[in-house]
Amino acid sequence: MNRPPSIGETIRKQRELNQVSMRQFAEMAGISNPYLSQIERGLREPSERVLEAIAESLETSSEALYEKAGIIVQDGSETAAARAAIEADPALTPRQRRTLLEVYEALLASGPTPRPRKSATPTADRD
Repeated sequence: MNRPPSIGETIRKQRELNQVSMRQFAEMAGISNPYLSQIERGLREPSERVLEAIAESLETSSEALYEKAGIIVQDGSETAAARAAIEADPALTPRQRRTLLEVYEALLASGPTPRPRKSATPTADRD
């Protein structure tokens, strides 16, 4: 059975998808190169502050990184699945992912969530 990737493996994969070297990425995130290496190899867990900086450098959210690592599970959430699909699509650039997520979030925020339709069973009118 396959295990979900660690948060470090997830960060490394996203960094590689963005085609950024470890040294460049550590500088972007404001952390040392050795510390990033330890995180990516699973030797250290990033603090929330560090994870936020890493997520920002990847143009994503810390929640999305946790989801990809299987740490946050949102049982059957269609919106979580949609976000994860956008985040994981290698055909999109980081900027396209961010823009698409922003549009998706704006659409969700702009209106009520659709409600399931009730079954259309005819009822007899009684007067």
